[in-house]
Amino acid sequence: MEVLKTSIEGLLIIEPRVFNDARGFFLESYNEQRYREAGIDVQFVQDNLSASCYGVVRGLHFQRPPFTQAKLVTCIEGAVLDVAVDLRSGSPTFGQHVAVELTADNHRQFFIPKGFAHGFSVLSEHALFSYKCDELYHPEADGGILLSDPALAIDWRIPEAERILSDKDTRHPLLKDLGYTL
Repeated sequence: MEVLKTSIEGLLIIEPRVFNDARGFFLESYNEQRYREAGIDVQFVQDNLSASCYGVVRGLHFQRPPFTQAKLVTCIEGAVLDVAVDLRSGSPTFGQHVAVELTADNHRQFFIPKGFAHGFSVLSEHALFSYKCDELYHPEADGGILLSDPALAIDWRIPEAERILSDKDTRHPLLKDLGYTL
């Protein structure tokens, strides 16, 4: 596997080694030892899977301390634009984001350490999105930032009129009104 660094410290793009032949392909989607050697030394405790249609935008979500989460995400079917926003206290890249296109064809994974808000938009007709978390879901620690916050300037690659959002995701505060960091 190849690990690519991004413009924000800690955010990593993983390109697994893919073995293709006439039958299809095989790849190792996770190997604790290999990931630890690559600098991803976390113990995952929960796997999540979501199915969405074109235009769905989910996020930007995080869990407040002490339940912050690191995530390893991938798109199993279709294509998504995955986004992580730095919310780490004192970080020189606080408020900045990295966006990565994850597809069933490119097999990329995105590692998001603790201290980031996370979201994604569905670019294909349908998408199946998988993520591993190193902390269980705690509804009392649920937090978010408005995904259309102009200060973040995220291009979700979905026209605003075509976006499908949950009611909850339309009510998150702006980053400047968050009042805390992770």
